[in-house]
Amino acid sequence: MCLTILLFLQLHPVLMLIGFIILGGEAIMSYKSLPLSKDVKKLIHLVLHGIALILGIIGIYTAFKYHNESSIVNLYSLHSWLGMGIIVLYGIQWIYGFLVFFYPGGSAGLRSESLPWHVLLGLFVYILAIGNASIGFLEKLTFLENSGLAKYGAEAYLVNFTAVVTILYGAFVIFTVFAKAPSEDDNSYSAI
Repeated sequence: MCLTILLFLQLHPVLMLIGFIILGGEAIMSYKSLPLSKDVKKLIHLVLHGIALILGIIGIYTAFKYHNESSIVNLYSLHSWLGMGIIVLYGIQWIYGFLVFFYPGGSAGLRSESLPWHVLLGLFVYILAIGNASIGFLEKLTFLENSGLAKYGAEAYLVNFTAVVTILYGAFVIFTVFAKAPSEDDNSYSAI
């Protein structure tokens, strides 16, 4: 198999994990836990989610590119179906958040009415992303085992360990959302 095709195969999980899981989680936690002003937290939240969305789009492109180059059909698995739905919901959530909460034209009433739904949908999409990543790890492991990978080999342990860490990280992100937030910055404390 060509090195370029193998590169595309490896890029998909890396980009999705860094984008949706890590940066998406950091964006969620940044708004809740950083002791900064609301406007600064809002900007950090928006930018991190924007980067996560871009990495997710590139990650999906690499999966399609790999499938097309390897003559594998696209969108045949639960992982791919959920992935497409998740990225669409993530994009809608980001655009709506930008227009309502960041763009100066959003009214205070609309913001206050939208906030609980924005949080709920955001957590729903994040939990879906964690679940879909788990399905993706299982799918990857199944392909590797069908290619002759030992069930207890180093690669199998790496895939399983990465999946467990991903689920634990996602759980900690969710716990952070429900934890008590620090008060706004009064310049008496700095994390650094």
